Amino acid sequence: MRFLVDWFPALGLSLLGASAVHAVDLSQYAQDLFDEAMPIQDAIYDPVASYLHYFYFPLAAGPHETRSTVWYSAGLLQRNQGTDAHEAATILEKIIGDQEKNTSVQWYGDYTVYPEQPTVGTPAYPPVIYNSWDPNWRGFIGTALIVIYEEFGDLLPAHTQNLILESLYNNTIGDSYRVGGVDGDNLYPAYSNAWLMRTVVTSWTGHKFQDANMTISGDTYTREFLALFDRNGTLSEFNGPTYAGVSLYALTIAAKYLGNTNATIGQNAARVIREIWDYESLLWNANMRNFAGPWDRSYGYDMNKYVAIMASWVWSLAGKTAAFRETSPIWTMTHADDFELAPIIAILSEFHSTLVSDTVRSRLSSFPGEHTYTGHTYAPPADLEPRNITTWLSSNLTIGTDSFNQSVVGGYSEDSTSFSPSVVQWLRSDGSIGYFNLYPTETALQAQVTPYALNLTYPLGNATSSFTFVLASNPLGAKRDIFGLDDVDGLQIEVVGGTVDPIPDISFCGLVGGACDIIHDFEFWNVTFTMPANSSDVPSVQFKFAL
Repeated sequence: MRFLVDWFPALGLSLLGASAVHAVDLSQYAQDLFDEAMPIQDAIYDPVASYLHYFYFPLAAGPHETRSTVWYSAGLLQRNQGTDAHEAATILEKIIGDQEKNTSVQWYGDYTVYPEQPTVGTPAYPPVIYNSWDPNWRGFIGTALIVIYEEFGDLLPAHTQNLILESLYNNTIGDSYRVGGVDGDNLYPAYSNAWLMRTVVTSWTGHKFQDANMTISGDTYTREFLALFDRNGTLSEFNGPTYAGVSLYALTIAAKYLGNTNATIGQNAARVIREIWDYESLLWNANMRNFAGPWDRSYGYDMNKYVAIMASWVWSLAGKTAAFRETSPIWTMTHADDFELAPIIAILSEFHSTLVSDTVRSRLSSFPGEHTYTGHTYAPPADLEPRNITTWLSSNLTIGTDSFNQSVVGGYSEDSTSFSPSVVQWLRSDGSIGYFNLYPTETALQAQVTPYALNLTYPLGNATSSFTFVLASNPLGAKRDIFGLDDVDGLQIEVVGGTVDPIPDISFCGLVGGACDIIHDFEFWNVTFTMPANSSDVPSVQFKFAL
């Protein structure tokens, strides 16, 4: 629902002062998470600009970055030492001052990606959604502003508190402009993390301002989300190591700050959090420190080598060693910029932990034994029918698959580099993780998983189809070159059936050379099985695995 723009009702601000709440008491796990995250951000903070430098992605010479700086301001207020509170107020006033104020543009109420960027919409800098401007910044920054206002409002000057409220009001109006399939926007209820952030900001702001249009819209967004979630008890954006973490973040804000209201999201958030952890904990392999596949969206193939937001939640609940190998310093991992959200996760984790069962905590801390997870998820408009998920987990080997029939290659996000519908991971002798993941090239897949076996079929494929896999490089000290499947370290991979040529084409995709580009900063071996020329068979391949 797109709201009519009604200029911010400044007269009501004096009635909406923040309650006096001080820094959150953190558990030891949450404090450890907070204490490791803040020094990294302290080191990249520019006090002259009042922004963090752009850290890691994209690697850029000079610019600062907006979203992470808001997260950092929450951390400053939680720490509240020396000039921290003053610095946080300065940050917030600068970022809010740069918020888009032109009500006629699609990015109204949004925030800059980085403060040095040219003005969006000028001839030299045309508006390109998710590039020159990112509509999800309203959700990420808006939810952070709610946490700041609720937890630390008393540490901020009154005029800064009022600016936060004004910013959230304009943010909410701007976010109402978003309609899936219109103006290049892909925001449907199945875009779980972004949809939930908009829902929470809209609902909270509506209740704060007693704005019926906003509260009704927030409730409508919630019902649309629940219609998909309750169908299968899973997020439509299924098992994303990064974005399941964002969904939990948004839902925690709803449960904590709207749970005692009549907001539909507040009434349902705690239950949804419990249900997400029920299945995510079954997919977690504590020995490997990875969520077994399939993954709807991931930024890598091994959570020991890239930072995923779900790892920060695991850390807050079970400790750092449950989430990360000690040999993987956070700042050396790819996608390390997502660790900039960790201070807010630490702040929210005390409430969040009250919603997590002892059974879930136990699964996060130690592998519960061999088991098979089966479930379903549905993400229209990409999914033409619900997807069927089967994942078998043993202590040192997991095999997870996603059977689907979709309108596009690459799943809801239309991105084959992040959609991993078939994932095999194993624990190698040096403690590192191997992976053998299907790279999507088709719109339909039928998959079967049993212990140590994986069968894949392209029901709509033909003689030109191929099964392409992303295979991990061997660890240091093992065979440097992979000429065949017998050269793979730590796992025997055998083709035992199917209609493809059982001898694959193998090439290397490397950081400084090879036949193809790296994906999400991961080098890998490209293993491709092709069909015989002029074959009329349905493409299929059957694997057996042994440790």
